[in-house]
Amino acid sequence: MAEVKVPELAESITEGTIAQWLKKPGEFVEKGEYIVELETDKVNVEIISDEAGVLKEQLKGEGDTVLVGEVIAIVDNAASPGAEPPAAEAPVAAESKEQPKQEPKQAVAAAAETSANNRPIASPAARKLAREKGIDLSQVPTVDPLGRVRKQDVDSYQNQPAQAPSQPVAAAQPAAVVADGKPVERIKMTRRRQTIAKRLVDVQHTAAMLTTFNEVDMTAVMDLRKRRKDQFQAENDVKLGFMSFFTKAVTIALKKFPLLNAEIDGDEIIKKNFYDIGIAVSTDEGLIVPVVRDTDRKSFADIERDIADLAKKARDKKLGLNELQGGTFTITNGGTFGSLLSTPILNAPQVGILGMHTIQNRPVAIEDRVEIRPMMYIALSYDHRIVDGKEAVSFLVKVKQLLEDPEQLLLG
Repeated sequence: MAEVKVPELAESITEGTIAQWLKKPGEFVEKGEYIVELETDKVNVEIISDEAGVLKEQLKGEGDTVLVGEVIAIVDNAASPGAEPPAAEAPVAAESKEQPKQEPKQAVAAAAETSANNRPIASPAARKLAREKGIDLSQVPTVDPLGRVRKQDVDSYQNQPAQAPSQPVAAAQPAAVVADGKPVERIKMTRRRQTIAKRLVDVQHTAAMLTTFNEVDMTAVMDLRKRRKDQFQAENDVKLGFMSFFTKAVTIALKKFPLLNAEIDGDEIIKKNFYDIGIAVSTDEGLIVPVVRDTDRKSFADIERDIADLAKKARDKKLGLNELQGGTFTITNGGTFGSLLSTPILNAPQVGILGMHTIQNRPVAIEDRVEIRPMMYIALSYDHRIVDGKEAVSFLVKVKQLLEDPEQLLLG
């Protein structure tokens, strides 16, 4: 027998949560094949089996917290792909070799007798989804020959048209709790959401955070994009967005105001002479910040390509820990969702974060006339412990100047 253990993940990560089992007990596992997905504070990690064999037992269920080095499964490395019948089939075969059609029913009965409280037979993923959706597993039909309810069965049941109220409907909402006669739903926070919440509160308690604002006339950037976007995409196989302009502008401004590219370590300031810019990405499980490395050395196309690749990985839960660590400054774009103005919270241990917002046509005084211009509010939150107001305001003005005259970005 071979043990499957939680591997070393990163220096700062000591535990995780079982997100999804990719293999079920009784299934054959190749050496190096992924068998379980683990959710950590930062990323989801797929764990492999070091041995080929049949997955004999899952020692932890989905939603359970596990520690680095803990054994979570047992693989029978003496078994072969063709010899993996479930244990429940052995006594059935011994009783009668002439009635193979009865094996599934007898296996179901045997499994039901050993399940706690005679619960329906279901995969961990199916049980988790049913809990989240308030679905009674005993009401979910399945096509599995052993009667095992799978995640796709729960999905199909959930998407069925609503039926006339009956007794099972009332039993199908165990997650609902009544408070003062009104229904509520209690949902456990994911590990990542818990980490986000803790980090944001910690920043509020440990940093002297202040925010300064300005606005940018986006006319020049939008005109440049309009004129060059087709040629840019044809030559680089990537779209020319706004993020590369802002990333370049921030990088140049950081060179001029280096304390915004620093961090505090005890009573020392660590000034970083490299520029790894975090780009906040919204996912179903919360905001995460993958990092674009060495933005001072990269072209617009390189930056756009990196951002697109990191965003896709983030939404597909394929980011590696190395793609989330070590950023020196962060950019977040609430304007994607229509935000007109906000005060972004620092991404510790960084001391600066730039907030972009929606572009809105507004009347602007241009010399002695008024014109309608596409304007964007920008916000800089900074740690006042090492960044003074003058430096923060000057940084934001520099970003504004670079965006309103984007040719400077090429020269910078």
